Amino acid sequence: MNNLLPICIIFSLVHCYICAPFSAGNSGEAISQCTIDTSYISSPGDFKITTKDRKYLPFDENCEKSWKDPFTFVQAADTQFGMQEKYVEKITENYGWSKEIEWSTQLVADVNGLSPRPKFLVVCGDLMDAWPKTEPEIRKRQMVDFKRIFTGLEVPLVCVCGNHDIGNTPNNETIISYKKDIGDDYFSFWANGVFFIVINSQFFKDATESKELAAEHEEWLEAQLEVVRTEKPKHAVVFQHIPLFLASPDEDDDYFNFEKVLRIETLERFHDAGIRYVFTGHYHRNAGGFYKDLEVVVTSAAGVQLGDDDPGYRIVKVFKDKMEHAYYNLGEAPREISFTASSTKAIPDSNNEKSASALVVPSLGTYSFCIISIYTIIFS
Repeated sequence: MNNLLPICIIFSLVHCYICAPFSAGNSGEAISQCTIDTSYISSPGDFKITTKDRKYLPFDENCEKSWKDPFTFVQAADTQFGMQEKYVEKITENYGWSKEIEWSTQLVADVNGLSPRPKFLVVCGDLMDAWPKTEPEIRKRQMVDFKRIFTGLEVPLVCVCGNHDIGNTPNNETIISYKKDIGDDYFSFWANGVFFIVINSQFFKDATESKELAAEHEEWLEAQLEVVRTEKPKHAVVFQHIPLFLASPDEDDDYFNFEKVLRIETLERFHDAGIRYVFTGHYHRNAGGFYKDLEVVVTSAAGVQLGDDDPGYRIVKVFKDKMEHAYYNLGEAPREISFTASSTKAIPDSNNEKSASALVVPSLGTYSFCIISIYTIIFS
């Protein structure tokens, strides 16, 4: 018996190590996933407004504040119905948007076909091309087709306003119109422990006709940054249309970026608060770079290109300790999204939040069984 004693003890310890997590899980300690309010998911012919009072309605904020598992979302930009024929083909009268319909239909099909299903699809501005002030009737027709296509999306849709959506110089009228047709021009939401801030970047470009609205936006934005400072989400992310910069924080001013002084102020402000990712569009090319450890991601258009890219979108993988992203041409992304073990390994959690990927603590009853088993083996 003495010769078998070490083997018996090892067997009991292995049994406890293997079985304890299952015992803990069966006792109800595993974390459940949050549910999505499907009443805010569009269905064919029924486009849903998903924002109200600066909140995103499909997600349960109380549940979504906690980290659970790695997840993905898809970022697209500049669907911009009408740009191909008007700007590229130079058709000035009775132009259409059949190419944009084709591209956006493929985008929706691609997102619906991803596995696991993305948490949401965000379109970072310029949903339609026609200007709200000078081309309202054309814009209405473009919007009908935009809504028709995106009601086929099977995940929540997040819309960011761009300059073509509210005008290069937005005013109260254009913003009210956008809110009526699409939803709030700025808002925030939690998703699986990550805090997302959707801003109206046009206020930073030209607020000469919307000074009061811009001041309200500024006050609201500061409150959201305070949420990041105090609640310390796993990640803090900004979605906006106009990039802070295209390649370098100290680059020259351009139509496609923020004015330099304001740019540095905003970058420092975001970084100081804890923002580490800013996803944008507007440029119709892929670009981006870093300010300290804050990454600015400039995603090319799901529509017309102004560079060497093809129409596409970005798949973003969100891990507990980092985010990874890659741009894919329409119709070319892998259907299965993998989360490798090396990417999801456990890391110290400064917020002491429960995590589905964290070590499961065995129950007291399981430990008691193990101790009794070993005691019996030794003294029998």
